[in-house]
Amino acid sequence: MLDYPDLYVLRHGETIWNQEGKFQGRQDSPLTEKGKGQALRQRVLLSMIKNQPKKIYTSPIERAVQTARIVVGAGKNLVIDDRLQEIDFGEWEGLTRQDIKSLIDYSFDSGSWHFQSPGGESFEGILDRIQSFLNDLEEPAIIVTHGITSIVLRGLYMQLNKPDMLSLPKDQGCIFKLSKGKETIFL
Repeated sequence: MLDYPDLYVLRHGETIWNQEGKFQGRQDSPLTEKGKGQALRQRVLLSMIKNQPKKIYTSPIERAVQTARIVVGAGKNLVIDDRLQEIDFGEWEGLTRQDIKSLIDYSFDSGSWHFQSPGGESFEGILDRIQSFLNDLEEPAIIVTHGITSIVLRGLYMQLNKPDMLSLPKDQGCIFKLSKGKETIFL
C-alpha cells in the first residue's frame, strides 16, 4: 500500500451543462441552484469531520473554484492546481451522451471512451497528471475537482485497475474520504 495522507475528495456541484447532459471537460458552465445546494451540503458534511485538513486544493476551472468557496468559506486559502482540472474531452466537449454514442463503435458503458476523444487527453496522460499531484502531497487535504479526475485520483489512491476505477461513483454533493488505501463516502 502506498503511504498517501488522508484526503477528502469533492466533485463540484451540478452545472447547467450537467443538467443538459453535456460533457464539459475543460469548458465551463455555472453551477445551478441545485449545484449550489450540493456544495452547501458538502459544507455541512465537512463541518462534522473532526481535525479537518488545513490544505484545500481545487481545480482552476470556475465550477470547482465556486464549489470550493461555498464549501470552505470565502476566508480560506485555496491552492489552485492545474493538475486537478477535468479530463480534456477535446472535440467532444459540449456533446451529449447520445452524440458521443453515435460517434463510437465500442461500448459506451465501459467508460473507455472518456480517454479516446479526438484532440482529448489519454488515460496515460491523466494518470501521469494525477499521480504527480498525489506524489507531491505531504499532508491531509481537501480536494475539489471533477467527475473523471475524481475517479482517477481515487482509483490511484486505492491502487485500482482501470475497469474498477471507471466503476467508481461520481456523485455530486457528497464527500469521498480516502484513508489507508480505502474509501468511505459521506452522504
